[in-house]
Amino acid sequence: MVTTRRNAKASADPAAPPGVRILKKYPNRRLYDTLTSSYITLADVKKMVLEGAPFEVRDAKTGDELTRAILLQIILEEETGGVPMFNSQMLAQIIRFYGHAMQGVMGSYLEKNLQALAEMQTRLADPAAALSPLTPDGWSKLMSGQAPMMQNLMGSYLEQSKKLFEQMQEQMSKPGESIFPIPGFPPTRK
Repeated sequence: MVTTRRNAKASADPAAPPGVRILKKYPNRRLYDTLTSSYITLADVKKMVLEGAPFEVRDAKTGDELTRAILLQIILEEETGGVPMFNSQMLAQIIRFYGHAMQGVMGSYLEKNLQALAEMQTRLADPAAALSPLTPDGWSKLMSGQAPMMQNLMGSYLEQSKKLFEQMQEQMSKPGESIFPIPGFPPTRK
């Protein structure tokens, strides 16, 4: 389920959590909005994400949760059109983490960094009200106008992020020790 800032109307689906809009995905790849009783597109789902509407995507036949798959589809469309956010090197590095001991930690690490970046964006929202909604051009103007402040803010953010990652790497590289140390384990030899 995608949870966001704003509450939506109750879904027409009685099995849905309160306030969560249910979208059903049919085998023909169409999405059906149970609230509006109409078919919608991925562009409509993207709009729901941008508006902060809580929703969940389910397989129409099995009821399986498909929200992540639909969100990944939206990201893929965004990456193939316009200006991509991820370069090939970054995508390859992400793929390398799958199946690696750090896979679980990496997801949490990325989530916390994106939350920190969103909080930083919120703090900058007041001076940027004149540029709202911020387009890539608007962000460029904002960043150039506040370069020293942004350099300091981003510099400290990146430094903290780097230290956190280095600590996680150090913990993962120590054989026999866990990320959450247990007192008296491993036993010390006398």
